[in-house]
Amino acid sequence: MIFDDSLPLVGIPACLVNDEGRKIHRVGDKYIHAIYDVSGCAAVLVPAMGDRHDFRTLIDRLDGILLTGGASNVEPEHYDGVPSRRGTLHDASRDNTTLPLIRQAVAASVPVFAICRGIQELNVALGGTLHQLIHELPGKSDHRMDRRLPAAERFVPRHTIAITPDGVLHRVTGGAAREIVNSAHAQAIDKPAEGLKVEAVSEDGVIEAVSVIGSKTFSLGVQWHPEHPLAVKTPLSIALFKAFGAACHDRERARHVSPERTHAA
Repeated sequence: MIFDDSLPLVGIPACLVNDEGRKIHRVGDKYIHAIYDVSGCAAVLVPAMGDRHDFRTLIDRLDGILLTGGASNVEPEHYDGVPSRRGTLHDASRDNTTLPLIRQAVAASVPVFAICRGIQELNVALGGTLHQLIHELPGKSDHRMDRRLPAAERFVPRHTIAITPDGVLHRVTGGAAREIVNSAHAQAIDKPAEGLKVEAVSEDGVIEAVSVIGSKTFSLGVQWHPEHPLAVKTPLSIALFKAFGAACHDRERARHVSPERTHAA
């Protein structure tokens, strides 16, 4: 995808992982490729530095925020949840980076695309709560990754979602009523934040997509992985990343319009 103007900068918050005693800020390659190849933007890593960030500077200089999946869970203290079970992986540095960044991005109308852990962060940042183990709830299916499968097959389409009529996802998909998506999560939205609209649900009632109510730009979260190589070339993923990219290009152009040009227009 080629644009005549400069590429927008999409910030991708990193996970902070421990690799044999070394702390590494990590972002999966698949997210970066989706931003470059489908959204037509440039990706920049946002290290998991928590309140050491000047979030206002980030918001002023970025044209979009992509929130990725991750192996860790959002710590329940952020939504008054019960303590996690022993052995649950958390990433406090990522939580302390993404949650304030999301709130400022939404307030400043910076495009936000939240994926898997990202949709959970979006919900928590705006005041919602999470289920930590949805497969243990009555009537719910097991949405976790099937690790018995070869790695190349773990993100095959798993279940259908029903899309809310006249919502953001409905418009982005060109009016689709249903889609089929992959699934690799144990946490999911419990109570949606008051500022979010449910955009899609799975067959067993799990919230699969949300949007920011009243947003002037693309502000969408999805529970599946549209960036995965098995999914990214599908019409659904292409529509999502193109819509996000278009919103980022709009912001990039608006940021570079001088006050004099704005006044003259």
